Amino acid sequence: MGANLVFALNIIIFINGSQAENLDMKSNNGYSRLLVGVDGSDASLHALQEAFKISTSWVTVVAVTPFYEGDLRLLGVPKSEKLIREPCDMALAQAQELADQAGVLIRPVCERGVPDERIVKLAEMGSRDLIVMGARGHNFLENLLVGSVSRRVIGFTSKDILVVPIKGVVGWEKILLATDGSSRSRKAADRALELAQIYGSELLVVSVQDFPAAIRGVAPRERLELLKICEDHVAEVIQRAEALQIKAEGIILEGTAYTAIADLAQENQVNLIVMGSHGKAGLSRLLMGRVTERVIGHAPCPVLVVKE
Repeated sequence: MGANLVFALNIIIFINGSQAENLDMKSNNGYSRLLVGVDGSDASLHALQEAFKISTSWVTVVAVTPFYEGDLRLLGVPKSEKLIREPCDMALAQAQELADQAGVLIRPVCERGVPDERIVKLAEMGSRDLIVMGARGHNFLENLLVGSVSRRVIGFTSKDILVVPIKGVVGWEKILLATDGSSRSRKAADRALELAQIYGSELLVVSVQDFPAAIRGVAPRERLELLKICEDHVAEVIQRAEALQIKAEGIILEGTAYTAIADLAQENQVNLIVMGSHGKAGLSRLLMGRVTERVIGHAPCPVLVVKE
């Protein structure tokens, strides 16, 4: 029974910061109020630590336990409220320890609700600009690459989300923008250019054409036409970057999109991947889009998902 309670519990922590130091995201880039989701895992606690690099001002830490229907006292469990809160309190204690080590002031709060719903609601109600969450790292089961709570938050929020892998480090030296010319990619390009201009980043712009087998083998003309479209998408962003005096390079790749993007990031020691996604996509597009989800699961660095 106790094990079931612990298994059902999800811990959520969000950060609210407005002042900036060192790597802090300042208000002129649109990210001044952050929300970080944590479930007590190493991956989520690592994301919290990396979030401290983005904001070092007052931090509000909120742990959320799902609603429990029933009365544990009827099952002979004394002090049921304390038992339900215990994992929450433990997570807040871990957060406090990390905050003390980082020299960040926090406000710990324990609440109840559905984890992903609470994250999205708090982000919307608190006018947060960015949600930061951890990724599980590589896993042979695709649906475990991101984690169910993270996946649903990305799918249902209208806010941008930064997903930090377990070994990922927040940095801005080199940014990779993945574009396909869609409206969501243009929104992502706006954000990537903005960040590159603020932090003096190098920008690597990539468009990947994942050809059907039929086109690869017997339709060279159609293949060249599709590659030309990719080139045009990349050239448009490069032109904008040059106008802003941002050092930028364009690359056109063929192959499986998420593999090509993740491998390119690894080979070029990219600090941040920027991708576009739908607004409140819900379940209609598998919550965030299959390519975005797979990139997050395989990326060696943080991935910024920019919403329309």
